[in-house]
Amino acid sequence: MTMLTNPSSLVLWHDVVKNAEIRCSITLDENLEAYLIALLIRYSNRPDLAQQVFATAFLKAMQLHERQRSSSLQHVGDQCLLYAGLFPRAAEKRHVKVNYFVDLGRAAYGAISKTANDLYWMLAIEFVMLMDVLQSIRPTTDLLPLQAYEQWDELDSQRARLILQEYTRGIPIKHIK
Repeated sequence: MTMLTNPSSLVLWHDVVKNAEIRCSITLDENLEAYLIALLIRYSNRPDLAQQVFATAFLKAMQLHERQRSSSLQHVGDQCLLYAGLFPRAAEKRHVKVNYFVDLGRAAYGAISKTANDLYWMLAIEFVMLMDVLQSIRPTTDLLPLQAYEQWDELDSQRARLILQEYTRGIPIKHIK
């Protein structure tokens, strides 16, 4: 049994997520934090994560019956969250922006939400905040200035805004479109 699959992995991932929250000045809702920790545990030993085209998986999931559709869409949402949060550079390799993962992940979680107050609705609404926490797991930033600007401007990423402030030594201001 590896360190990431035994019971102490819960404590490990809890500490990792809490430290990431502190680094990016975000306090997650208890339910979102628990979901994120469970997600990290569930996918920590899944190298097959990178083998999927998410838009295709989303469209295939939408064709399934309700129970299968919900499970498949949750899987798509989870993978998009992991990609946007842990592997944002992978977007470049796929010739897409991080927004691709954010938009698909939000749509997947939103599609399985039953009410405006359930967990999946919260995951869809707070997707960028969860992405910010996952991106903050690394102790150093891997966002270049233009990437930070795009994530702040297009996704309203608070982590990206903080990184942009570090780069510019000023407070970024959005221009009105």
